[in-house]
Amino acid sequence: MIRALYVNRWATHSWKKLHQLIAMADSTEVNGLVLDMKDEFGLNYKTTNRTFAANAGNAGAVPNLEQILDTLKAHHIVPIARMVAFKDSVTARVHPEWTIRKADGSIWRDKKGIAWVNPYHQELWDYNIGVAEELARRGFAEIQFDYIRFPEPYPSLPPQVFPGSNGVSKQRVLAGFLENAKTRLNPLGVRVTADIFGLVTQVNGALEVGQEWEQISPHVNVVLPMVYPSLYPHGQDGIANPNAEPYPIIKAAITRARERDAKLGITTAEHVRPWLQAFNLGKPAYGPGQLEDEKRAVYDAGYDGWVLWNPGSNYNAVAAGLEKTLVSRKKPR
Repeated sequence: MIRALYVNRWATHSWKKLHQLIAMADSTEVNGLVLDMKDEFGLNYKTTNRTFAANAGNAGAVPNLEQILDTLKAHHIVPIARMVAFKDSVTARVHPEWTIRKADGSIWRDKKGIAWVNPYHQELWDYNIGVAEELARRGFAEIQFDYIRFPEPYPSLPPQVFPGSNGVSKQRVLAGFLENAKTRLNPLGVRVTADIFGLVTQVNGALEVGQEWEQISPHVNVVLPMVYPSLYPHGQDGIANPNAEPYPIIKAAITRARERDAKLGITTAEHVRPWLQAFNLGKPAYGPGQLEDEKRAVYDAGYDGWVLWNPGSNYNAVAAGLEKTLVSRKKPR
């Protein structure tokens, strides 16, 4: 089982911050850290590959990755590399020919003016999986792909055009990417995992961004649905304010995930490891009580693992909700 904390790009650059998070892991049930290694700002480590270096970006890089990984190993903390796949403005700038287009052939941009790369582009697959292979060889135990999706097709924005799609559905090309990644990375001794929207566990069919449970789950070692209660619509599962009732929201989502896996013949222990909310968005503010409710929902749904998300990697507000030792709490299926 893995119970982890998210560590953003800037926190990975700070030994002071890293030591605080490592100390938190040493004194609690936490046994993993998810480190930003490739995000919207490019690579966050010094690559030895000249081709990859062209997409590195200008936001700096961890100067001492080997030292960090050695330290985590010494503290028995599982190192997980988070990689943003298709919301990659740096690669879009370096390789405009890899981008999603508008009908007139120009580059499509989202509401923030950010260009996205095109998931149908095979060279993009090779780049992302190549970076993942390099990180695996550096010593990461798991590659966690984020933004395994297309951008939202808002009606207020121009339609998206995907060169090279050749009639292949969004959900099928995302599955193909993950299948390819797993085939190449598992032999290196690392798990392949994917972050998806929490609603994917309960929506039948594919979301407009291309995520569909039945297409993603079979092609990864672990699925990580982002079941943040604050992001669910009012009235979800009959709950007026989901943010105020994390237990039933998360229990329903993860139970449904387990049921859908069972229909796929997937009964692997810990195949689902949800992201849990450790930030504030609306009322109430999240503290130890909310975290305990979130964790209990996961355990009651039949799983032991989770990852906490706080965009600033600040977990003091919920820390009292962490147990002191790592003990299995999941209910038998």
